[in-house]
Amino acid sequence: MLPYEILSRKRAGQSLSEAEVRAVAAGAADGSWSDAQLGAFLMATAIRGLDLDETRALTLAMLESGDRWQLSREVPRLCDKHSTGGVGDKVSLPLAPLLAACGLPVVMLTGRALGHTGGTADKLEAVPGLELALDRDATLRLLSGVGIAIGMATGSIAPADRRLYAIRDQTATVSSLPLITASILSKKLAAGAGALVLDVKTGSGAILSEISEATALAELLVATANALGLPTSGWITDMSQPLGDWVGHACEVNETLDLLEGGGADDLREITFALATEVAALHGDRIPSERLAQVVASGLARELFVRWAREQGASAAWAASPRLPLAPEEQVVVAPAAGWLAAVDCRRLGMLMIEAGAGRARPGAAIDAAVSLRREARLGARVEAGEPLARLYLRRRDDALAASFQRCFTIGEEPVEPPPLLHRHVG
Repeated sequence: MLPYEILSRKRAGQSLSEAEVRAVAAGAADGSWSDAQLGAFLMATAIRGLDLDETRALTLAMLESGDRWQLSREVPRLCDKHSTGGVGDKVSLPLAPLLAACGLPVVMLTGRALGHTGGTADKLEAVPGLELALDRDATLRLLSGVGIAIGMATGSIAPADRRLYAIRDQTATVSSLPLITASILSKKLAAGAGALVLDVKTGSGAILSEISEATALAELLVATANALGLPTSGWITDMSQPLGDWVGHACEVNETLDLLEGGGADDLREITFALATEVAALHGDRIPSERLAQVVASGLARELFVRWAREQGASAAWAASPRLPLAPEEQVVVAPAAGWLAAVDCRRLGMLMIEAGAGRARPGAAIDAAVSLRREARLGARVEAGEPLARLYLRRRDDALAASFQRCFTIGEEPVEPPPLLHRHVG
């Protein structure tokens, strides 16, 4: 089946057969389709869409392009979690040890950044020595010993998705709902946890900024996952401003430890606890916020996080004092006038973080994990002229960049009501 014929049909808006969809996935996995051809398929899909049958066929084809670990057959009550991504979203890092401390093991096969959003894998690479590559045997060993396995699957898991995922980031096709669904679920089904919780973001910093789009994606993900045998539910959560106090890689690892030591931002704690409670319920367990708070207070969750990182190769020096340094040059982004913080262009802020060095502007580019931003004001807060809105930590002073960050914040003349953090439950 020639790629030209398949691309012509999809460009014209015609539905592809299961065999045609499988040909695309096979071409991505075995290299017989070029990057240009795959990019053309992704663009045609983003513009023309895939129907439910095509989406299901693509999910299964990507799943079947590699190995299926079926971990829940050997690890009872195994949990998984996925976020559609945002700015400052580091929930996966504290969520895993919280659940493990409550007796629920966690596996997460993570990815790198897409567009303006940060990737869990990129954050973890800030930890010296930590190894992200996971095969089935290593994952089972980690789950048996610590109850946590977070990393990137070796090439045996959904190889078709690995290639398409990288090209999506370069072709402005990140926000296609069918492509998102097939990408997420092919990896989750391949790992084979017993329950999956979703954190679907909405707002200016989300892949899908409109709540109607986020709702459509959440419902498609939940319906598809449950139809394919993976118990799934989740929340639509707000990404109208950075989540937590910090944006970056090293700083978000530090903030994870802050939360596990009883500190951290209230919004980060609320979402983390809500998702922990949700996925536990899929296994028939009741874990209220009070129990999670007790696990934090006991120090067990923090201990598990550090022990897990050591098991995956983190250096003994980091484990002895698990805080990562930030870039040395602090620049303060101040309010240009008095008023109320009315809006944050979170997507633009994320892109500026890439420009500052905290992300990849092109494939293979280096990331400076120490480049960081600390937010100092939240939506709805009263600010005075010259009051800090954020603090940048850069390698060198850059007034033009700081001015660009300032334009991400809108100061209004009237009080505003911030959006809810938890918009809607799905499942």
